[in-house]
Amino acid sequence: MKIKPKVLVLKADGTNCDEELAFAFNVSGGNAEIVHVNQLRNKEKKFRDFNILALPGGFAYGDDIVSGKILAVELISFFSDELKKFVERKDTLVIGICNGFQVLILTGLLPFGNIGTINATLTNNESGLFQCRWVKIKQEKSACVFLKNAELITDVSVNHGEGKFLATPDMIQKIEDENLVVFRYVDANSKPTQNYPENPNGSINAIAGICDPTGRILGLMPHPEKFNHITNHPNWRRMSASEQITKPAGLTIFENMINYVQKA
Repeated sequence: MKIKPKVLVLKADGTNCDEELAFAFNVSGGNAEIVHVNQLRNKEKKFRDFNILALPGGFAYGDDIVSGKILAVELISFFSDELKKFVERKDTLVIGICNGFQVLILTGLLPFGNIGTINATLTNNESGLFQCRWVKIKQEKSACVFLKNAELITDVSVNHGEGKFLATPDMIQKIEDENLVVFRYVDANSKPTQNYPENPNGSINAIAGICDPTGRILGLMPHPEKFNHITNHPNWRRMSASEQITKPAGLTIFENMINYVQKA
């Protein structure tokens, strides 16, 4: 019997997608535990006791200043050494979704794994509006170690006001050259697009998710954890029978993470 990898789903005041993320990991074969950041600060819980660090969506600390900024500062101020040791292990993975992606960017863990150095940002949607809709994303061939054999083109939910991926031209080129783009927003023909609303925020190069150079840290704005059952899809009643029995693509990411850690 395979051991279930332990997943730390990090919660702070304002986080609101922690239960969905924990559920997605649990049904994918993991052992997820929702841990408040204060439990880490008082040493009740420790990063070293887990295999996967998962940063869920929501509005950590009310998204004061900039989305994800306060939690990012808290992580690099109080847990910098622990985070470095965690990501240097070969049996660990990190994922940040929506607000969690924003946190990973602002800690410097993404895109280049440099804690304390910010090389990109996620800024206000070009529409000037909070986007709450379903869009289509496509997986690219990337450095992500647990998605190498996956071929995802899937509908997925987005819920954000600051989701536009932005960096200087040289940083964007470096991200592209190192194959760090894992997901892009695509149109009905599965082609990357800058058009709204298929690209809901105007992200440069239609970037929806990236990884770090090790391929073990993933961040994305869309919410795969919200598509863990066919009935999560808004049009599930209109789908054909063959589409309805297909495993929801959102779970593929979490299952691959669990399988990778078990092998590691």
